[in-house]
Amino acid sequence: MKKALITGITGQDGSYLAEFLLQKGYEVHGIIRRASTFNTQRINHLFQDPHTQGKTLILHYGDMSDSSRLTTLLATIQPDEIYHLAAQSHVRVSFDEPEQTGDVTGLATIRILEAIRMVSRHSKFYQASSSEMFGATPPPQNEETSFYPRSPYGAAKVYSYWMTKNYREAYGLFATNGILFNHESPRRGETFVTRKITRAAARIKLGLQDKLFLGNLDSIRDWGYAPEYVEAMWLMLQSDEPNDFVVATGIAATVKDFLDASFGSLDLAWSDFVEIDPIYLRPTEVDALVGDSSKINRYTNWTSDTSALQLAERMTTADLALCKDPDYLDTFNWRF
Repeated sequence: MKKALITGITGQDGSYLAEFLLQKGYEVHGIIRRASTFNTQRINHLFQDPHTQGKTLILHYGDMSDSSRLTTLLATIQPDEIYHLAAQSHVRVSFDEPEQTGDVTGLATIRILEAIRMVSRHSKFYQASSSEMFGATPPPQNEETSFYPRSPYGAAKVYSYWMTKNYREAYGLFATNGILFNHESPRRGETFVTRKITRAAARIKLGLQDKLFLGNLDSIRDWGYAPEYVEAMWLMLQSDEPNDFVVATGIAATVKDFLDASFGSLDLAWSDFVEIDPIYLRPTEVDALVGDSSKINRYTNWTSDTSALQLAERMTTADLALCKDPDYLDTFNWRF
């Protein structure tokens, strides 16, 4: 039985990846942060009683700023594969918290790479790189495209990318960068623009909300479906040699297009409800991110099957069902 360690297991990607690996027969270990409230909603359906024998999902407390804890975990678990997904991943928030973003999104990667070098050199390492690294460089973007990050988040991801590449070349580690373009799902965090849109559409349809406040509606993104993208992560670590890969659909869509698909699926006109609030505008904007994933297709035959507009409709349907559920406790402040 292979062992995998996932940082950020409680996030969107971490939860789908844990599901995927468990179905593949892995023993899955995840790192979670200690908090006074439970923050495991996305993986509660995978929970296994820690007192039972033969459990295949094991959670460990840890923090990406604690190198000694990370080293101890790797030495104890000795994972075959490590998927480093944990980060401060909200681009707009990274302007408000640049130092914390640099620590958690950037320096955490070197802490894990050092731990691998010292105590777990056989482990294959996946670094969750980001299309935000390309920033102002015009699309289409692929593995040969120059980086030009336009946010503290993007800059921290560039650091992590190059350190992963450096440790691969300097120490012979199996260390791979997956440069994933935007990928969404019904498990997306509620402050990210896609989920903010689909949830607002559902709430407005049900009379629970009257306005949706957004920033730049002309931003162009390449939105894919998160469960398909975690399969790409796994495929990268099944290769004979480590490499770097762009994962994307290759299809451009604007925020307005996403609004059209989401609100339109509920027979609503988004223009009747959306207002622009400058608080959501970034100090430096990324105009267009559209990926070319032909390399990973050649190496692994991976392809994306879900378009941004299909995704918008799927997420809206899920949020409508969620908001109708009488047992659902809606605590989200939709003005933020």
